[in-house]
Amino acid sequence: MRTLVIGDIHGALRALVQVLERADIQADDYLIFLGDYADGWSETPEVMDFLIGYQKKQRCLFLRGNHDALCREFLLGKEMDTLWRLHGGKATEKAYRNVSAERKKAHIDFLNSLENYYLDSKNRLFLHAGFTNLRGIAHEHFEQMYYWDRTLWELACSVSLPKTDKYYPNRLKLYNEIYIGHTPTTRLGTDKPLIINGVANVDTGAGFKGRLTVMDIETKEYWQSEPVYKLYPEEQGRNQ
Repeated sequence: MRTLVIGDIHGALRALVQVLERADIQADDYLIFLGDYADGWSETPEVMDFLIGYQKKQRCLFLRGNHDALCREFLLGKEMDTLWRLHGGKATEKAYRNVSAERKKAHIDFLNSLENYYLDSKNRLFLHAGFTNLRGIAHEHFEQMYYWDRTLWELACSVSLPKTDKYYPNRLKLYNEIYIGHTPTTRLGTDKPLIINGVANVDTGAGFKGRLTVMDIETKEYWQSEPVYKLYPEEQGRNQ
């Protein structure tokens, strides 16, 4: 049995189907989706439908991303602001114009079911973004940090001290491994997943010009889709 983590999808159903095929998913694999199923490319409703159906045949865990929280509010009737639309919400808003109330209800139920984080028996933490409390996730005061925080990844990238140093950040010592998405590795010049100071970032820019990634947490082997913009040629220019 493999445990596989899947990075940010951002409405790119074609990339999701492709990368799952390339990873050769088996019946006993356990899939942990790191969030951000919504916003970006044009198929957010189709991604929701796919995931709702997929969990009926495959053992999955779905974590909450910040775009999923925004999409939920939108589907519940909240008007989204300009910033949200510029960061992928415009495609979601358009995609839901002709979606039935019944289908929207199923998507809201799915978004309500998402988990903020998962800590496994080997002290490996999975969440979309990060946490800020120096004592760890159980002491986090603000739930939104689990799917909005960027400081954990920034901290991991900036620390050059050995883990044995007394000044090594406590947040990076609490868990054996941490798996996140949220901040694309393309910001650091690569469309590959990065592991820095025990934090594995599997968001490889699928929401923009990068790829969607699936990673085996034991072997660190990974599989990727084609650059997502190539799978949506009719939408080129959307995120450029």
